[in-house]
Amino acid sequence: QVQLVESGGGWVQAGGSLRLSCAASGSIFGINRAAWHRQAPGKQRELVAGIINGGSTNYADSVKGRFTISRDNAKNMVYLQMNSLTPEDTAVYYCNADIRVTWYGTTNGYWGQGTQVTVSS
Repeated sequence: QVQLVESGGGWVQAGGSLRLSCAASGSIFGINRAAWHRQAPGKQRELVAGIINGGSTNYADSVKGRFTISRDNAKNMVYLQMNSLTPEDTAVYYCNADIRVTWYGTTNGYWGQGTQVTVSS
């Protein structure tokens, strides 16, 4: 049973920083693509940042220059460093990953349960 578990959310004042972590556990042969999404109250879930196996990254325009996505393949971890946070960043943040579950490459998509980030002005 593969699981993604996020941690690191919380409350922070505007201008502050948080680092989110996403731990993949279970029978895992590797992580292909991984991403962070967020959903604010009353809004649709949106892609925040993504990273592929080779390390290339992409970001939503609203977070470019402030957020950094990274991964540790040996630990099956994905991170999101968030700096210069604003109240508009308040949302539930979700980890999403395409994970190889067999040695010959079967890949399934998984979501974490989400972690709340609240930024006060």
